[in-house]
Amino acid sequence: MDIKILVADDDEAIRTGVKIYLKQAGFVVYEAENGLEALEKIKQEKFQLLILDIMMPKMDGFAVSERLRSEGNNIPILMLSAKSEEADKVNGLMLGADDYLTKPFSPVELVARVKSMLRRFMDLGKYTNSEEAVLTLGGLVLDEKKRTISVDGEIRKMTPKEYQITELMMKNVGKVFSIDEIYEAVWHESSLGMADNTVSVHIRKIREKIEANPKEPKYLKVVWGVGYKMEDSI
Repeated sequence: MDIKILVADDDEAIRTGVKIYLKQAGFVVYEAENGLEALEKIKQEKFQLLILDIMMPKMDGFAVSERLRSEGNNIPILMLSAKSEEADKVNGLMLGADDYLTKPFSPVELVARVKSMLRRFMDLGKYTNSEEAVLTLGGLVLDEKKRTISVDGEIRKMTPKEYQITELMMKNVGKVFSIDEIYEAVWHESSLGMADNTVSVHIRKIREKIEANPKEPKYLKVVWGVGYKMEDSI
């Protein structure tokens, strides 16, 4: 199966370079020069990954990511930016991006990030017909085959990372995970100082989606000084 990747960046030189690197790695690459064009192409074609620049005309990368997630589109998103500030990275992750790459970047790192994201995302769909295909905790239900999470029968839209964190915690109810353990289990790389903000942002977003009162969580609880756990006494 061809793996199709959409590259959205208003810089033609960047688009061309990325397209060359990815085609050499065996991917089929499409281009968009602004956010609106990217959204239109996503409506017309099924892509396996979106490479999304932040600063674009008509609609920036943050807005595109937020729009896609609000519509329930869980396409993996790799954000590109000339900015290296942590606030921009956190903002991108909050709005649904799955990874972040700062310009300038090397072709080797770009291709490695893309392959890693695709591998993790595609692995989520490889489930067996075992009894563990549906995980249930009170009114919280995770269906591994459909890759859906619902609360009291209502489907909650999750980004791929939010889904993976919830899946990790629901498969280990009662176990306390440190922030570094969550990061390394879901991102499959050493935290290198990025774990705290990244994981905290995702936990907050998950709580907003599964908890009746995110400030007093019923399911996903903090263990102060240690990490997080999925409550086992519901």
